[in-house]
Amino acid sequence: MLPGAAAELVRLNVDVIVTGGVTSTHAAKKATATIPIVMTNDPDPVSSGFVASLAHPGGNVTGLSGSGADLAGKRLDLLKEVVPKLNRVAVLITGSEVQKQNVAQIKEMERSAEALPLRLQILELLTSKDIEPAFQRAVKERAGAVLSGAVTVLLTHRKEVAELAVKKRLPVMYGRQEFVEAGGLLVYAASVTDLSRRAAIYVDKILKGAKPADLPIEQPTKFELVINLKSAKQIGLIIPLNVLARADRVIR
Repeated sequence: MLPGAAAELVRLNVDVIVTGGVTSTHAAKKATATIPIVMTNDPDPVSSGFVASLAHPGGNVTGLSGSGADLAGKRLDLLKEVVPKLNRVAVLITGSEVQKQNVAQIKEMERSAEALPLRLQILELLTSKDIEPAFQRAVKERAGAVLSGAVTVLLTHRKEVAELAVKKRLPVMYGRQEFVEAGGLLVYAASVTDLSRRAAIYVDKILKGAKPADLPIEQPTKFELVINLKSAKQIGLIIPLNVLARADRVIR
């Protein structure tokens, strides 16, 4: 679907293509090496192979990374606060994304986990059929919480994922607000609204003659913590008051 949409945009000879994640950026990049592409939310564009470096993209892709350098650490910190006795976290990653990106993200998580200390259980998802078995493995291996990094595979099935988390009574930290709105427990992530607003500045510069290769990739500056108290109640979890006080939004 995305490759076809990207090919259609190229056929129409648009001035700029704006993408919202790794999969869409990959499709656009594969479709054209000349039309400017502005990313709004790619976790690691260097490891994904979209740009040569953050400072000097060097091609037709520029925009914003959706991941701060210590985002994984902050997510694990929050899980530890929400589940004080936590010692093992299952991490869901997607096998369909660029493998270099997975390696980079896992290394970042491992460094953060070692400091807490927490043990990580890496669970790879290839298709939506792997979702329920992954939760079953997490429970079997006594994970006390789940960190979801597999946005591409899980996003379409976010309601099913939220229901599974309740069924297995597992606290889950997500990477996109859509999950919490569908019944998930909590998300800590870069503000999509802020990233989209800043992406518009890139589009404006390009339309005025700037080259993507000359526009450095910017990191997120605004992050949001959203907590779903309905989900917490369903799994029998009490969110500490100091965590609730820091939330940007609470779903009751």
